[in-house]
Amino acid sequence: MPTFKVALLQIAPAGGLQENLEKGLAACRKAAAMGADAALFPEMWSNGYRLGADGWTRDAIDLHGPFTQHFAALAAQLRMAIDVTLLEAHPGGPRNTLALFDRHGRLVLTYAKVHTCDFDAERALTQGERFVTTDLDTAAGPVRVGAMICYDREFPESARILMLQGAEVVLVPNACPMEINRLSQLRARAFENMMGIATCNYPAGVPDCNGHSSAFDGVAYLPGAGASRDTCILEAGGEEGVFLAEFDLARMRAYRESEVHGNAFRRPRLYAPLLSEEVRPPFVRSARRG
Repeated sequence: MPTFKVALLQIAPAGGLQENLEKGLAACRKAAAMGADAALFPEMWSNGYRLGADGWTRDAIDLHGPFTQHFAALAAQLRMAIDVTLLEAHPGGPRNTLALFDRHGRLVLTYAKVHTCDFDAERALTQGERFVTTDLDTAAGPVRVGAMICYDREFPESARILMLQGAEVVLVPNACPMEINRLSQLRARAFENMMGIATCNYPAGVPDCNGHSSAFDGVAYLPGAGASRDTCILEAGGEEGVFLAEFDLARMRAYRESEVHGNAFRRPRLYAPLLSEEVRPPFVRSARRG
């Protein structure tokens, strides 16, 4: 049976850009030795999600520069996809970005965080403007993957759009405490869209992070089973490490072809209020951008 194996690189930043590059390359080699089809970094690995108004500009790097090109070359060498994250230099202000290189070293997906944390230092960042998916070439055949980044998780629309674009597995770099409520959000996004979600967080001790990288396959019911199952297929502890989540593609695809969630019974013509730009009390916030 085909499986899609995603290595969650729950590792702590090592210092500056060069140190993070070297540690990241080593973690990718470990992931490949474990049999991973793809390796996923925590959010903004290039600078370890180091916050600060001046640091945003100082630490921003070129999407096509040496840092990412080292990962592109390693992806081709290891025959393993690499989802590397970075603070990307961008006109008008840096972006919080994920770059996905396939097992041939090709850049096949670039995603900039749409829902920046505008209530905090991320308000200085340029917001992403679209959600994207791609067919990722793997040893198990093509897998349709999409991406969210951290706070995107808290908006059901993020995952819903990716589902509508055909995503089978969504890759989620993260940098925050993964407590029960945030884990529940990921569980819900996987369940309601019948898709896998793999999230990689920083380990405990990286400011306010606590590890607990996770993977949910979205398959709540198995044929012949009398009750629903836990869709969590992996939850790490707080320690640093590389953790392998294995998605059973055959089971997930069969489930998506028969169950009632996802796009099976939606009524989009009734959802027009979702497109309204109006924000009413009690949700008015002065820091909100469009």
